[in-house]
Amino acid sequence: MMTPMRYVVLVLGIIISLHFILSISHESYGRATSLSRLTGKVSSRPSYQDPVPAPAPAPAEYDEATPRANATFVLLARNSDLQGIVTSMKQMEDRFNKKYRYPYVFLNDVDFTDEFKSRITELTDATVEFGLIPEDDWYQPDFIDEDKASAARAEMVKNQVIYGGVRYRNMCRFNSGFFFRQPLLDKYKYYWRIEPDVTFFCDLDYDPFLLMQDQKKVYGFTLSLYEYPATIPTLWNAVKEFIEQNPDSVSPENAMAFISDDNGATYNNCHFWSNFEIGDLDLWRSEEYKKFFDFLDKKGGFYYERWGDAPVHSIGAALFAKKDQIHFFNDIGYRHNPFQHCPQGGLHSKGKCWCDPKDNFDYEWYSCLRRYDNLF
Repeated sequence: MMTPMRYVVLVLGIIISLHFILSISHESYGRATSLSRLTGKVSSRPSYQDPVPAPAPAPAEYDEATPRANATFVLLARNSDLQGIVTSMKQMEDRFNKKYRYPYVFLNDVDFTDEFKSRITELTDATVEFGLIPEDDWYQPDFIDEDKASAARAEMVKNQVIYGGVRYRNMCRFNSGFFFRQPLLDKYKYYWRIEPDVTFFCDLDYDPFLLMQDQKKVYGFTLSLYEYPATIPTLWNAVKEFIEQNPDSVSPENAMAFISDDNGATYNNCHFWSNFEIGDLDLWRSEEYKKFFDFLDKKGGFYYERWGDAPVHSIGAALFAKKDQIHFFNDIGYRHNPFQHCPQGGLHSKGKCWCDPKDNFDYEWYSCLRRYDNLF
C-alpha cells in the first residue's frame, strides 16, 4: 500500500519524464518551455544561425496566387552597363524570380536606349519600369565649392585612391539619400538592390522579401568589410555631431557595437557592402534617416572626401534600426568582385550552390561578420 508521499513522488516523476520526452521530440515545445524563454532571456545567437523559417515554400513555377510582399528590384545602371546587367538579371530570374515575378525598377541619369529596354524586357515576364533621375538628385549640388572638391579629387588620384571621379561621387550621394525618393519606388515597401556583373550562386527555395516582412527585418546583407579610411577622414566626426544634436533619433536597441568598439567615440570602419541590399524602404524614408542624410550632405563629404553609400547606409541602419532588425542572408550565395559569400555545409547543398565553399569571405581578416555576430 502506497503512502500519499509516494503518490506525489510518482506523479512528479511521470510529469518530469513527459516533459523530457516532449522537449526532445517536439522542438516548438522545447523552445516554449526553455529556461531562457521562461525567465525572459533572449537567445545569444544571431537569427541567421538558426534554421530559416521559410514564409512559404517556393512554388515549382509562377502562380499568381503565391503570397508575395510589396517589393521590387532596384538597379542603377548606365546604358554601357547593359551586358553586365543582363548577366546579373538572368541569374536572378533563374535562381529566384521566375517563380515570383517581382517587378524591376531601372534608374539612370540619362534616358535608357531602346536597345537597353528591349534586351532587359526579353529576360523576364515581370513588370519592368525605367526611370530618369532628376538632375537635382544626381549632380553635384551648388553649395559645393568646386575648387575645393577638385583639389580633393586630385589628391586622391595622386594617392592612388580608387573610384575618385565625380560620377562615382554622384552615385554614392544618390544611393545614400535619393534613390528611395524616386517616384517609381513610391508604391513599394521593400527593395533588393542589384548591380552589374554580380553572381548569384544558389537557388532560393523561399521568398527573402516575405522573410523581411514576417520577421520585421529592415536591412539585409551578405558581405561586410572595412571601409578605406582615406575616403572618410571626417565622416565619423559628422556622425557624432549629429548624434549630439539629435540624441533621441538613435534607437535604444541599436547596433552601435557593429560600427564602433568604444561606444561611439571612434568608427571602426565596418560597413555592410551595399551593392547587395534587401531592405525596407521605410527605414530610409524615416524622418530620422532623412534628417541624418541632409546633415551629412551639407558637410560636403561626398565631394570633398569620398563618402560612400555603404558606410552611410550602414551607419544609418546601425543607429536607427534595432540590431535584431538587421539580417545576414547566410543562405544567399553572392559575389561582387573581389569578394564573395559562399554558403557553407548543408546550406550549400540545399541551395544547389556552385561556388567553391573554400572561397568564402565571411571570416577573412578584412571581414566584419564577427562584429555582427558579437552583437547578439
